[in-house]
Parts: sequence; C-alpha cells; structure tokens
Amino acid sequence: MRIVILAGGGGSRMWPMSRSNRPKQFYNLISEKTMLEDALARFSDYPKDKLFISTTAKLFPKIKKILPSFREENIIVEPSQKDTAPAMGYVALRLGILDQDEPIAFIPSDHYIGRTDIFLKSIKEAEKVIKETGKLLDISVHPTVPTTALGYTKIGKKELERNGIEFFEFLGHVEKPDYKTAQQYLEDGNYLWHANYYMWTPRLFLKAYKKYAPEIFERLLEIGKLIKSGDEDEIEKVYCEMEKISIDYAITEKMDPKELLIIKGAFKWKDIGAWDTLHENLMTKTDERKNLIKGSRLNIDTLNSIIYGRDDKLIATIGIDDMVIIDTPDALLVCPKSRAQDVKKIVEELKERGGKYI
Repeated sequence: MRIVILAGGGGSRMWPMSRSNRPKQFYNLISEKTMLEDALARFSDYPKDKLFISTTAKLFPKIKKILPSFREENIIVEPSQKDTAPAMGYVALRLGILDQDEPIAFIPSDHYIGRTDIFLKSIKEAEKVIKETGKLLDISVHPTVPTTALGYTKIGKKELERNGIEFFEFLGHVEKPDYKTAQQYLEDGNYLWHANYYMWTPRLFLKAYKKYAPEIFERLLEIGKLIKSGDEDEIEKVYCEMEKISIDYAITEKMDPKELLIIKGAFKWKDIGAWDTLHENLMTKTDERKNLIKGSRLNIDTLNSIIYGRDDKLIATIGIDDMVIIDTPDALLVCPKSRAQDVKKIVEELKERGGKYI
C-alpha cells in the first residue's frame, strides 16, 4: 500500500492564521510538530519509498523546508489548486505509472487521530480487502454532534471482520447536509462521519473517474499522454481546464453502493477544520474557565473562548463567552464560536475583492 498525504488544501476556515501561502497543515496546532509532520509520523514504520505527499507548486518549498530529508521524487505537485477530485485523480494517474494495481491510501494532513495503532491496523486490513474484493475502501467514524461541515456515510449490515476491524455495507453518501438533516442522521444511528480516507488501486480509481466524472477523466487521459512527452506547460494548461470540485461531489455521491465497503473507525478522530473544532480538541489545554489562549492577554469574566494573539500585543476581554478572537499582524477575526464554520465566507468575499489578506 502506498500512502499519500494530502497537503495541498488552503484551510480557509482557519483564517486569518491559515493563508494561501501557509495553510493550517504547516502550523503546530495539536502538538509541537506541524500537522503535516504529525500525519507523516503515523507512518514512521513504512518504507520511505511507499510514502508520498500531494501538494501544490506554491506549497512545495515549505514542504522541503519542513521535511528536508523527505524524498523529493515522492512529492507529487498538483499543476494548479483544483480541490480533491482533480488532485486525487492526478495522483492516481502518476502512481499508476509505477503500478496500476498496488493499492494507495489518501490521508488528509489536517486530522487528529487517537489510538494510532487501530488507525494503522484499519489501513493494513483495508489493503488486504481491496486485493480480495476489488472494492473501494473508506473509513467513517461515529458522529458525536450534528454538523454541516462534514459528509455523512450511511452504512448497512456488517459484511466482514478482519483482525478486529469491521467492514460495513455502503448505502450512500451525503456531503455537508443542512443542520436539520444532520440532526436526523445523528438520531438515525446508521450514519457515520465521512473521514476521507479513500483507498483503492490506481486502475480502479481511474475507472471510477471514467464512469462518474467523465470530463475529469478525459483531461487525465490527455495529461497521461503529455507526461510521456514531459511537456509540463501543456500539462498545467490541461489540468487548469478541470472543474474545481471535491471527490465527494464528483464521485462518491454517485457511486454504486456495491463498489464500496466502509470501515467503522474505532479510534478517536477530529477534523481540525475550523477554530471551534480546534478548541474542542484542545480542551485539556484550556484554563480554569475553558479558554484556549496563546499570546499576551488579560481576560475578565471570559468563558469557553479561543483567543490567539502575539506576545508583543495584549488582548483584553471582559464578559465574553464562546467567542473566537484570532489576531495576526494584518488581520483580526472576531466571531461567535458557533459561527466558526462560516469563516470560509470571509475568505470567499476577500477573493471577490481582489485577494488581499488571503
């Protein structure tokens, strides 16, 4: 199994700290290491030639700086930032040149995982099941709250169990439902949070693109021919013609349920996608009033808030509760923690205004 760490995302919901030239995966948010380093460290026992990173040209120099000893030939550089459907198809195309039938696992770089041993066992057993069944494998985890920020996977009966890892029937996927629907899914009990650990072979990934996302597949075919000629400029041109869309919308929601199996992740998992989830995940590091704070501060009657500033600038608060305050040299964010998922809207608005501050 080849492991591909996805490290090309923009992390817009964690603006203003996360920017296009240094998104959240390059910060040490959870531990003393960056999230990218943490993601890679989980696979420290893997052969180095089996580990890959998918990223963009803009972020490539940062990866080299953070991981100077990582094999440069194993860094797959997306020609342009186009979301996960084009990016993962491009990786499958590139790795298919090495071996069309060796399974690959896509691993996001912005997740917190507890019980790494169970997580790694899930991937190990998934590799065996892919080879036995030819099905796409994915991991989903038990939801704890209704959220509109994640996708939901419906599971049916348990199909098999290997070495303590359970594999379930796939009954459909809904990406980022509205809040009322998310509540219904939580009450139903048969819906899991989609954790985005796609595992399949390059051949079967591309076969799925041909069936469910034919326009992207046609571009990938063109790029496959251009790779042989080494025309990087033309590769970028064709790649830029692809729709910017996630694999969840482009393929997963359309797939025949018989083509997938879902692993029920039995490990603690968090998508560190926004400031509220970071606060929730670092609750053990909060003060006596459940505030998560970095930098110089003076807080009076302040509760359940995340306040990130700098040592050379005091942030003083009085009587606030459940707030997000993030101060950077050129931008300040203040919002209720309940609206943290909407920070992405600020980035979208800034793009329309010309792109400053992103």
